[in-house]
Amino acid sequence: MIEAQQKDKSLVVGILVEAFEPIKEENSINLIVRYDEKRLKRMHILMGFLFDKAMRTGKVYLSDNRASCLLLTYADKDKFSIKKLLSTLNLAIRGIGITQVRKVLKRQQIIQRNYPKGNYIRPMIFAVKNEFKGTVTAAKLIMQVFKRHMDNELPVIVDTASEEHVQLYQKFGLKIFNVEKELGFPIYMLRMNRLPDMEKGRRKPKTKLHEQRI
Repeated sequence: MIEAQQKDKSLVVGILVEAFEPIKEENSINLIVRYDEKRLKRMHILMGFLFDKAMRTGKVYLSDNRASCLLLTYADKDKFSIKKLLSTLNLAIRGIGITQVRKVLKRQQIIQRNYPKGNYIRPMIFAVKNEFKGTVTAAKLIMQVFKRHMDNELPVIVDTASEEHVQLYQKFGLKIFNVEKELGFPIYMLRMNRLPDMEKGRRKPKTKLHEQRI
């Protein structure tokens, strides 16, 4: 696992765009990035925004073969700053468009009510290059990142509209605690639960997939 640097931005953005631009099913990205002649450009701006946010407030991780990435943020570091303001304005004007801001705010409101008021760790997005789909590349990266954070005192919380991602997160111990459907498609909320006797040993990732019903 590699901790990405600013010089890796084009690589990370490229991985994210390659993975998400072709997807046509309803999801959080397609909710705000329109299908028009500027879609590819808008996708690059959105993924660049997420990279900048992760670098400013958390971490960006790459797999050892640099074919997969995972971006996460720490809630207590996502505070107001000039960089944050300029980045958000750039996304609104050049990326999603002013007319889409309402959808972004609605999604944010729905998601945010599932997050605690205190500090937490939020893996925002992960992806793998198309040629490495079906390999262990993405799963290995997620395992390494979660292993690094499973003994911390902060909850790890994820939201995703991808059932494939849900199954992968569950494989490493995250559990569904809510499903939001107000946007017309399900957004799964998952968290990594800590064991009460953590001090007795390291927590091992679960190996069996299982889905909790809400």
